Amino acid sequence: MNKSKEFQKLLQEPGSFILPGAYDAMSAKLIEEIGFKAIYATGAGISNAQLGWADVGLTSLKEVVDIVARMADVTNIPIVVDGDTGFGNAINVIRTVREFERAGVAAIQMEDQVSPKKCGHFNGKDVISKEEMVGKIKAALDARKDENLAIMARTDAIAVNGVEDAIDRAFAYYEAGADIIFVEAPNTIEELRQITSSLKGIPQVINLVEGGKTPLISLKEAEEIGFKIMLCANTALRSAIKGITESLRILKEEGSQENLLPIICTWEERQSLFKLNQIKEWEKKYLYNI
Repeated sequence: MNKSKEFQKLLQEPGSFILPGAYDAMSAKLIEEIGFKAIYATGAGISNAQLGWADVGLTSLKEVVDIVARMADVTNIPIVVDGDTGFGNAINVIRTVREFERAGVAAIQMEDQVSPKKCGHFNGKDVISKEEMVGKIKAALDARKDENLAIMARTDAIAVNGVEDAIDRAFAYYEAGADIIFVEAPNTIEELRQITSSLKGIPQVINLVEGGKTPLISLKEAEEIGFKIMLCANTALRSAIKGITESLRILKEEGSQENLLPIICTWEERQSLFKLNQIKEWEKKYLYNI
């Protein structure tokens, strides 16, 4: 089964699932190693980790495609990529879909923000018209070669026009052909319930950002409310920032690695994750002078 079919199967299976965010090939491998069912290539995480800037629409299509291709090359589970606004209008979306499909993704998320976009939990966002976003979704569907490639349509309209407009847009995007609906940044449990009840029967995403606008709930609670996917886009990135900062602080203050050993992975764990044994097997097979 290819990855896009595998992701479509996940959407049809009973129960909800967590979609953790990866920002490079290493974090994608770790998500798979832990046993999650799919990977989210996070636009915010890629902007933070690769550019060193906040999520305000600075990444280019090519930069994200290159990173996602590396993720796909070293993992076997489906990847959902954050395609931001599609990197332009509906014509740009055609190229975006083709590039991501070649990179090996199983699903593409696009949002209805005005470009350049901002993180969904930042203030100061704006949205394009519902009709323009419908055109982008239709362009994405026509551009894909694999009919199983899923399109996830996100609306940021709550912050701009309120929850009623967001629900209206979400339903329009589903009717246009989107496989999954993502209403970004609800502010209360009541809004969460209003969204899922209004869009009942449609696979829906809840984006849980630690410190963000949406209340943090468990996977069990998300499923009970009616969400299929619990997106945790930058949990791994933020834990990495914390861990690296602490390790560097100890190294600087103590001038020794002795007290770092309990908080870093072992030599063996590192080489196992990055398949050193596989490389050694290839050396024996192909490099006859080794």
